[in-house]
Amino acid sequence: RTVAKGDDIEERLIDFAVRVINLCGHLPDTAAGRHVSGQLLRSGTAPAPHYSEARGAESSRDFIHKLGICLKELNESRVWLKIIVKSQMLPEASMRSILEECDELCRIISSSIKTARSNQR
Repeated sequence: RTVAKGDDIEERLIDFAVRVINLCGHLPDTAAGRHVSGQLLRSGTAPAPHYSEARGAESSRDFIHKLGICLKELNESRVWLKIIVKSQMLPEASMRSILEECDELCRIISSSIKTARSNQR
């Protein structure tokens, strides 16, 4: 069976959420570690369901709006991931791959928004 492009992106967003969940389990059990973990858990697990909602959008305006929320959550996740690196809560080397995936997902969703906007005109 062929996989729709949207299915592939949704799958990557789900995988990203799972990686975030696993990463949060390795953050230090300190006030700062718990705070960052809670924030990253929220923002890092949100893009997949928002993307899924966008795929079922009722209009192109709704689709663009929901993708925008997905992108916002990914951008927030990227900031929390960078905070983890800069505060040395986890080694930079172990963070590189998830940061790269987050960047790539941001580019994909951003590009989808641009395409949807130009198709609207």
